[in-house]
Amino acid sequence: MKKLLLLTAVAGLFAFTSVNAQTKGPKLGIGAEFGFPMGTFGDVFNLGYGGALMYQHPVAANLNITGSAGYTVFKAKDEFGGGTSGAIPVKAGARYLFGENFFVGAELGASFSTESGSGNSTAFVYAPGVGVDFPVSDTGSIELGARYEGWSYSGGTNGFLGLRLAYNFGL
Repeated sequence: MKKLLLLTAVAGLFAFTSVNAQTKGPKLGIGAEFGFPMGTFGDVFNLGYGGALMYQHPVAANLNITGSAGYTVFKAKDEFGGGTSGAIPVKAGARYLFGENFFVGAELGASFSTESGSGNSTAFVYAPGVGVDFPVSDTGSIELGARYEGWSYSGGTNGFLGLRLAYNFGL
């Protein structure tokens, strides 16, 4: 029943949104981020959470370049000590806007571990994703996005499904 209510609410937002979600100028967004580890990364960690800032600058009618930075913490499973591991991902990319509210995008960058020790290092980051941007004022919007994010380093790749809930301000 809860899923049906959520789907109905999302469909209602699509149906009644008539304002273009994209401002004509640059935007700055602040958001909460959640990560659900996959594969062997998911064998050790339960959940990631944090926040990020994202800047978007239009370069063509439906194309924005992006830059983002944030802080993400992953919580280890109890059998691995239950501690946390933090990182600062810094990424740049592009976002293509289509329809009234939808976007696809990709970012590349680096993730800097905040932990000390020989097993922690800087990782190459790649993050393709999709989302929707709902206008809530003339210059503001609420963004819901999903992405696969991979952190590749010399020991392999840690991957997770990332979700973003953000408020974007038109600048």
